[in-house]
Amino acid sequence: MWRTTDLYDANEMEVQVCKPLFQSYGKKKQFHGKIATVKVKDDNVLVKRALEMVSEGTVLVVDGEGSTNCALLGDNLANIARQRNLSGIIIYGCVRDCVELQKIELGILAIATMPKRSVKKGNGETNIPVSFGGVSWIPGNYVYVDEDGVIVSEKEIHHGL
Repeated sequence: MWRTTDLYDANEMEVQVCKPLFQSYGKKKQFHGKIATVKVKDDNVLVKRALEMVSEGTVLVVDGEGSTNCALLGDNLANIARQRNLSGIIIYGCVRDCVELQKIELGILAIATMPKRSVKKGNGETNIPVSFGGVSWIPGNYVYVDEDGVIVSEKEIHHGL
């Protein structure tokens, strides 16, 4: 079983460490996978579309520009991710339905909770490099999350640990 601390120690020159911006809202506290990205502002249409399309085992990274205006994910979207066997979701923005999210077998990180839902216009971009938390989130790279934090690597690094 890997830990982010051990992965960092073994790969210090090859990994990026995300600043401690996030709270854990899902049932899974440890998760990893290949990164897919969405960049949106107060609009979760592309988040839902990505959750319906990305590959099993993926971690969807949502650059919500750190907005606390509304939630970009609630229990309905989290359940789509769970049913499709995604590994997790990292949102640089807010979630809602946090009591229900804690029961869903999925890794979910976000900066805060907010009861207000997002607009539904479909604005934003998908599958592009995004940056927040001092990390470049590049589609196809890998992210590792546990109780100690978040690290990003160009390749899988947990084998052998």
